Amino acid sequence: MRSLRTLFLLLILMVAQSAVSQEITQSVRGRVLDKDTRQPIPGVNVILMDDTINFNGTTTDGDGRYTLENLSLGRHEIQFSFIGYLPQYVNNVIVNSGRQTILNIEIEESAQELEAVEISATRDGDPLNEMAIVSARQFNIAETERYAGSRGEPSRMASNFAGVQGADDSRNDIVIRGNSPQAILWRLEDVPISNPNHFNIPGTAGGSVSILNNKTLGNSDFYTGAFPAEFGNANAGVFDLNMRNGNNEKHEFIGQFGFLGTEALLEGPISREKNITYMASYRYSTLALIGGLGINYGTDAIPKYQDASFKINIPGKGSSSLSIFGVGGWSDIDILISDQETPEERNIYGDNDRDQYFGSQMGVLGVSYTRALSEKTYWKTVAAYNHSRVDSYHELVYRHLDSSNSYQVDSMSPLLDYTFGNDKIVAHSFINSKLNRRNVIKFGLVAEQIYFNYVDSTWIFDSTQADYLDWRVRFNTAISAQLVQPYVQWKHRTDNGLTVTAGLHAQYFTLSHSVSWAEPRLAMRKTFKDGSSFTAGAGMHSQVQPYYMYFYSLQANSDGTRALHNKTMDFSYSAHGVMGYERMLDKRLRFKSEVYYQQLWNIPVEVVSSSFSLANTGSGFERFFPDTLANDGSQTNFGIEFTLEKYFARTYYFLATLSVFDSKYKGSDGVLRNTDFNGRYATNAVFAKEFTLSKKSMISVGAKITAVGGKWYGPPDVALSNQTKELEVIDSLRNTKQFPDYFRADLKVNYRLNAKRMTHEVGIDIVNLFGTKNVLSLTYAPDESNDPNKSIRREYQLGRLPLFYYRISF
Repeated sequence: MRSLRTLFLLLILMVAQSAVSQEITQSVRGRVLDKDTRQPIPGVNVILMDDTINFNGTTTDGDGRYTLENLSLGRHEIQFSFIGYLPQYVNNVIVNSGRQTILNIEIEESAQELEAVEISATRDGDPLNEMAIVSARQFNIAETERYAGSRGEPSRMASNFAGVQGADDSRNDIVIRGNSPQAILWRLEDVPISNPNHFNIPGTAGGSVSILNNKTLGNSDFYTGAFPAEFGNANAGVFDLNMRNGNNEKHEFIGQFGFLGTEALLEGPISREKNITYMASYRYSTLALIGGLGINYGTDAIPKYQDASFKINIPGKGSSSLSIFGVGGWSDIDILISDQETPEERNIYGDNDRDQYFGSQMGVLGVSYTRALSEKTYWKTVAAYNHSRVDSYHELVYRHLDSSNSYQVDSMSPLLDYTFGNDKIVAHSFINSKLNRRNVIKFGLVAEQIYFNYVDSTWIFDSTQADYLDWRVRFNTAISAQLVQPYVQWKHRTDNGLTVTAGLHAQYFTLSHSVSWAEPRLAMRKTFKDGSSFTAGAGMHSQVQPYYMYFYSLQANSDGTRALHNKTMDFSYSAHGVMGYERMLDKRLRFKSEVYYQQLWNIPVEVVSSSFSLANTGSGFERFFPDTLANDGSQTNFGIEFTLEKYFARTYYFLATLSVFDSKYKGSDGVLRNTDFNGRYATNAVFAKEFTLSKKSMISVGAKITAVGGKWYGPPDVALSNQTKELEVIDSLRNTKQFPDYFRADLKVNYRLNAKRMTHEVGIDIVNLFGTKNVLSLTYAPDESNDPNKSIRREYQLGRLPLFYYRISF
């Protein structure tokens, strides 16, 4: 820690030397579009709201573009207003010297006639999607960096929202309203993508580090239930991510060095006359360089990863545009238990009885085309190629402790070898038409061509098995399938503040011949004269099972091919019901509450009577190998959520959330149990305040406190665990015990200096400030004395983890 403090102070002193004395200002510019038609709106009033003495405002030109010039550095509030449209207030607009602030806005036409207008404004956090009414929130780049402990990642940021909790400090999986983390859909630029995280495991939606660079993301939406009809193949929630366009007037650069990587971002115009822009970023892991600082991040192994992203945007007339985009990441880690010297060395990223060589890849390359069919209608088509691959090799380590309490390796034996790959071509095409000021209709089709290539073998140590001391093939499949999802949705608004959305979604998966003919979605919002609103929504949703589970095989056919006994698994289904109330307590203080009920059915469970259910999978670094499965399981979730949020103004903000919930499931044994994720409560409190040191420099201090009910687990079957060399629980007692409640406090401090045409920022984010010892899981780890009764132990979450960075932008 002493060396880390020294580095932090040196960086502050270094950037302080570049300060200059003259007044520095910067501009904010962007484009204003109609939310429903994506057409530019000329004549929109754009006004700086936080300077009540000196008026600063402008109007958009014929192409909807505007520029606010000579803004002081810091945070601002801007209002966008136009006759016949709902005004929009944007808080927390950050203005730095090193980069122009690009703020593109979509405003919504009022359903009321001009002479009867009495409308409420839209504000930060309102979802971008015009069909989203309940359980939806917009987020931006600033939020992914604002919250202490979020590490600049969308999923870790979302864990601060009501109804959402993290599952594991070493991973960014999230649990939404008690559901499995795997029940989440990731979308990028309107197409579904595979898990966008480094070190991801098949059947999960998270990983250790996000591949997505938050600096390349534009405003995006996050859903926690009852989402609109265009979203399918998800039972819990949706990340609907957008990449922003590059600066169309000047070339800009961001460079950053920190714990999570060394990265660079370039953006600027390709053609200023035609507003053609580019943006590209690259990051390489830094852990190998800073390993000497003595920071404990859960293992002595050095994770290696790199990722890149880009976007080229070619605008046309009106709302027409062509974009080419890409995101990709590569990662690998060698966790070598055989190199451990003493029992004090720890590893929470894998099993503690084997060497593990692990690698993962993920990439998306796509093209998006939007064309205006008329002033009220546009057509958009996105096509992309998506690759993902995970491979791993394990060797079992036999070792003992010598007289000096040091490990000595006796022998090693092969244990596991697998490669799982998915390649898919995905397309999404839709038409959005604004019929009139009250009615909007959208219909489209999402289609995926998926190629599966799965190979897996494990070494058999059980002497009762016919293939004792030989490789057993569990996966050997090369096959393709299609997933097709048509949908239609409609929005209607009335004069009295009532908005209704309705839609239908269907889904067909050719591999299992599963079909969901019609999934209805319905939501409404009633806005009252005092600005408060009541919302309600309901919907039916479905999801395919984790792809690899369709191909697990216990035996071979007579022709040598694998017998796929789970290939016919059907979709899992869920029905969501939500009611909510929202009110602005003052201009910048928002209160929101939602109550929900969810019923899930058709969840795969074992045919043989047991407690196993896919409701408990999707987190951690493990795959599952169940016997023959049937869609006979169920799950019930219900709860209430509260949010109190103060928008960033007058140098501070806060966000406080509380969720009280219950989540139960049934396996094939018919016993009602707690799901693994039924913590019963989750609460977050996030706060930050900025202190202005001079006209050019400031320091920000932020904190976060999280408390969550403990995960449920079952007592281990020690004898069976020693036999299989994996953790096995007593089936009849699954989830009858609960780990202690989880508590974590995070602290974030950053210093920003605005020099002429350049901004320096240095910061540190201390995760688990107090070093609280939270239980992660039980793990199989043979005792050094070879005592079979001590082969199961508790593994703990990350301790105190300081994440530092230095950033320069110009």
